[in-house]
Amino acid sequence: MSAFADLPTALYDAPATRALDRHAIEVTGIAGFELMQRAGRAAFATLRREWPQAGRLAIVCGTGNNGGDGFVIAALACAEGLEVDLALVGEPARIRGDAALAVAMAATAGVAPGDAADGLARRLARADVVVDALLGTGLDREVGGRHAAVIDAINAAQRPVLAVDLPSGLDASSGRRLGRAVEAACTVSFIGLKQGLFTGDGPAHAGRIEFAGLDLPPDCVAAIAPTARRLDYATLASALTPRRRTAHKGDFGHVLVVGGAPGYAGAARLAGEAALRVGAGLVSLATHPAHATVLTTARPELMCHGVADGAALRPLLARASVVALGPGLGQGAWGRELFAAARDGSAPLVVDADGLNLLAQDPDQRADRVLTPHPGEAARLLGSDTGAVARDRFGCARMLAERYGGPVLLKGAGTIVHHAEETPAVIGGGNPGMASGGMGDVLCGIVAALMAQGRSPADAARLGACLHAEAADRAAQSGGERGLLASDLMPWLRVVANPAA
Repeated sequence: MSAFADLPTALYDAPATRALDRHAIEVTGIAGFELMQRAGRAAFATLRREWPQAGRLAIVCGTGNNGGDGFVIAALACAEGLEVDLALVGEPARIRGDAALAVAMAATAGVAPGDAADGLARRLARADVVVDALLGTGLDREVGGRHAAVIDAINAAQRPVLAVDLPSGLDASSGRRLGRAVEAACTVSFIGLKQGLFTGDGPAHAGRIEFAGLDLPPDCVAAIAPTARRLDYATLASALTPRRRTAHKGDFGHVLVVGGAPGYAGAARLAGEAALRVGAGLVSLATHPAHATVLTTARPELMCHGVADGAALRPLLARASVVALGPGLGQGAWGRELFAAARDGSAPLVVDADGLNLLAQDPDQRADRVLTPHPGEAARLLGSDTGAVARDRFGCARMLAERYGGPVLLKGAGTIVHHAEETPAVIGGGNPGMASGGMGDVLCGIVAALMAQGRSPADAARLGACLHAEAADRAAQSGGERGLLASDLMPWLRVVANPAA
């Protein structure tokens, strides 16, 4: 099960987060300093729960409202008898408004900030827990100067870190590390969950994520539309209802996997077997004649056809409900001819691997097609580079959907599914063990099978990504992440596809 199953599904980018804050203060009438105190209390409660034995805190504050939250935490910690080392980064004269009230609150409790430049490494090393209240959601440029040095010192101290609202240095909207970012053990996000915590560099820096709504009334939160939704297996598993007792294989569609050039037969087999494991009624492989017989022997439930050219593929396309195009296809003459024939057919498509690379060379638009690129393939589809994709995963997913039509499933840490005007989805779950060959082929087969069973391309992309991540997590739990194989997911796919069993 996803570690985020108990969190809200609504996610917000930085502008939407600021809009939530403004609405709470200006429309609901909650004073800004009251919100700051609520945030500090929520963060301190998390700290005491996570590290109950901690007796000494190092709290690193900036001069903005994020720093103000840190000053509130310092006051609360002093009131409970904890030893607090409060470090300020920036000029005290720059602290204004609600943050200045928080400084006064800390002073009343008996703690005043010292300059972070004064022996910070030594002070951090003495702490049981470090509180990161340095930079908030307003950061929109690379971290430099003193802030960069302080972040480096926090990470070098190797002490457990509680990040206040967002790890300093992480972009709240994109999840990109802005040069460097704090590596937190736990992050408490306030009012609205920041979408950057769940994709890109976010999962590597946020640690365990907690949410504190700060007791805002529901109508206040509802007034600002989320910019993304968090989805995971626990959220969508109820959609996998038991089959009726009179069902037969014809009810669940026919997936045709087109791929498997010489040397890449395994990719086609993985996609085909994954489609079977999540419930496709029939699965055929249209693959290179050199190894069709071998594939049939390895998995007899797959109907393997050796196809020499596009003409041989067309009768198979006519019988398919959905075509999974690209696993092991290659970009040689054989792969190009099969790609062209499949694209000209009428069956909906799931396009992966070399299917995406060939599409990048000859783009078109199609609504009944799911694209499943990793960042490198996404860059080729956009005529860009992987750095640009990493800098704005949400924006790249949107551009891909606009340019090519249909839903786009942008793989990576925090997979994003974007479709037309629907709110983008960020998929929870998954683990580093999935960074191995064949995982994308499995995902391609899963999505194709769900479409063959009657789900829309967008629904199949979202549910398929969740099934894929959940199966990988369960496989990793049974034997570890290192050495996880794509084929290890197969028995677990059957389990997660039948949650009521």
